[in-house]
Amino acid sequence: MSHRAWRLIVEPAPTGGDWNMAVDEYLFRNLAMAPATYLRFYQWDRPTASLGCGQDSARVVDAEACRANGVGLVRRPTGGKLVLHYREATYAVVSSDVETFTATLGGSYAWIARALMRGLEILGARPVLAGETPREYVRGTMPCFSRPAQNEIEVAGRKIIGSAQKRIGDAFLQHGSIPLAGDDGLLSRISTWKEERAGIRMTSISEALARPVPFAEATEAFLRGFAGQGDIRLEPFVLSASDRAAVEELRFKKYASDDWTFGKKEPQA
Repeated sequence: MSHRAWRLIVEPAPTGGDWNMAVDEYLFRNLAMAPATYLRFYQWDRPTASLGCGQDSARVVDAEACRANGVGLVRRPTGGKLVLHYREATYAVVSSDVETFTATLGGSYAWIARALMRGLEILGARPVLAGETPREYVRGTMPCFSRPAQNEIEVAGRKIIGSAQKRIGDAFLQHGSIPLAGDDGLLSRISTWKEERAGIRMTSISEALARPVPFAEATEAFLRGFAGQGDIRLEPFVLSASDRAAVEELRFKKYASDDWTFGKKEPQA
């Protein structure tokens, strides 16, 4: 039986939000030169809010509250709603392999969802796919984890993983937030959406399992989930010095720039 080889990047040391987004976009850009599949797991060096690429920052996040609470702020290359990355494992899948993922957003999203659900089951959770997306979630300014959208993953009626995807032709980047523990109300303090905390239907792996789950344990379970979803061989991959230099340039010009974070303005080449 043949196995598909994926490039695996696991970063146990937390890094900054602008670097994290730059790495994901750099891997996505690389697909144009060398088709491949990357699977990446990483952490954030401080609580950081990420905006969907098309969101109006002033409508969804209080930048002054972020500064007052020591929360970083970045804009993702993907769509979706406001996410607070805090005490979590973040995954990214970057690929142009249509044999594995199909050539559609829905097909690739469903494949990845099944792999993530396998990981949650290995940890001991009982995940299910959410039903129809609530109308108020689609039209409103509420954060990503306020409601489960259709085909997102929930446990006991609460959203446990939030994902977003960017696609150009057959190539896509999908990344997502997997909370390991609760945010202690920090999301409510920085979001412009001020519904009562009880209105946020989110949970974390530690809450779902009633025990602490560290990054290493969670990541190992999800790696098994991805490998078991198909005939996948995960081969450790390390960014080269030239890779890191290119990521740093992208980080500086785009993801560390207020023009991109607040104005959605792509840097000039």
